[in-house]
Amino acid sequence: MRFLIPILLLLPLCAQEPPAGAGKKEMRPPKNLKILTPENLMPAMHAFTVALGQNCNYCHVQGDRASDENPKKNIARHMLELVHEINGKFPDGKMHVTCYTCHRGATEPLTAPPAAQ
Repeated sequence: MRFLIPILLLLPLCAQEPPAGAGKKEMRPPKNLKILTPENLMPAMHAFTVALGQNCNYCHVQGDRASDENPKKNIARHMLELVHEINGKFPDGKMHVTCYTCHRGATEPLTAPPAAQ
């Protein structure tokens, strides 16, 4: 009986909904976006990691993702402009070219097939 009373007193607390945003990681608004929008930022970043076979710190300064100190970040922006330009030339509105089209998991895309052995 002694244990039942505290449980009954705490039961209403368990039945309450968690506060708004509880359990979710707070994400600060992105800074220094020049091509991507906040809505397509994370899908694009995930696509880059697959296409290049690298993690975030390949293009970003560790601890300061907004920094442009790493020149690879500006190269990535230029490549995004090229991909958008190529895809914009197709009248069907489909995405025909992505980073993966050329990179295929490598930081340097192959420009010719491997030599025959």
